[in-house]
Amino acid sequence: MAIGGYSGGVAALALAAWMLAGCAGTPARTGSAPPVIPWEQRLTALQAIGSFELDGKVAASDGKQGFSAGLHWRQRDEAATLDLSAPLGFGAAHIEEGPQGLTVTTAQGATLTSSAASQELAATLGFEPPLGSLRYWVLGASDPSFPAQESIDDQQRLAHLEQDGWHVDCEDYALVGAQWLPRRLIVTRQVLRLKLIVNTWRL
Repeated sequence: MAIGGYSGGVAALALAAWMLAGCAGTPARTGSAPPVIPWEQRLTALQAIGSFELDGKVAASDGKQGFSAGLHWRQRDEAATLDLSAPLGFGAAHIEEGPQGLTVTTAQGATLTSSAASQELAATLGFEPPLGSLRYWVLGASDPSFPAQESIDDQQRLAHLEQDGWHVDCEDYALVGAQWLPRRLIVTRQVLRLKLIVNTWRL
């Protein structure tokens, strides 16, 4: 059962509408561009970021069905809290992931843990995303826990990453304080696809 009773047909329609909308409403970059810093130095700084918040949108597809929702993500060291919000409550969920494992609270108020939470999240998105690594990828960095193949742009920012069987593309960046952070992230693994657009960053 998908979170909030989100049906494949409604999910696919919402996903298509959201994809057509693209990045509309994403705020322009602000501030002056910082000096170009060598990638190794930037990577170390990005991996050391323990706390952040972001607001945006997420869309997922397993090649057959799609899901899209608004996203609020709060990271505090190893503990992540994600809130998904979709029209009419379809797909709404509160997700917590940390040292104690995964917990998912559905729109109906049911709280699931461990394998049941993993199954519910996979049923909603079409697959279970690698949240432990995604907390680094969303910052434009590789996960230090796994070997990585990194492609860097001319501003010494992550452009493409291959890690733990996943492909990560950072297609756009925003200047947040003195740091460049991704505004658009696409994560794929065979037919699995996760697209994340960030409207607002807070460090």
